[in-house]
Amino acid sequence: QVQLVASGGGLVQAGGSLTLSCAASISIFSINDMGWYRQVPDKARELVAAITSGGSTSYADSVKDRFTISRDSAKNTVYLKMNSLKPEDTAVYYCKGVVNTPIGRTEYWGQGTQVTVSS
Repeated sequence: QVQLVASGGGLVQAGGSLTLSCAASISIFSINDMGWYRQVPDKARELVAAITSGGSTSYADSVKDRFTISRDSAKNTVYLKMNSLKPEDTAVYYCKGVVNTPIGRTEYWGQGTQVTVSS
């Protein structure tokens, strides 16, 4: 069982920055893929950024050049640095980890953290 604890959300003005953290209960190298998702009411959860165990990253077009996903293996933590925030970035942000084993693929979700960007 993997536990993910997300933190770092808050209220920020447009143009500001926030850094979200996702702390894992196991080594992040044991987690094949980790990512940040966000969700607003009445809309599907969408992928914001992802990082593989090999360090490859990917981003949604809407956040490219503004958000950066990174990890600290010593702390078993993945971060999402968000710069130049816009009101449309307002959402509940969730971190997800995927573990592949010979018997299947398991997804783990952290609790959400609210990000609110005021105009």
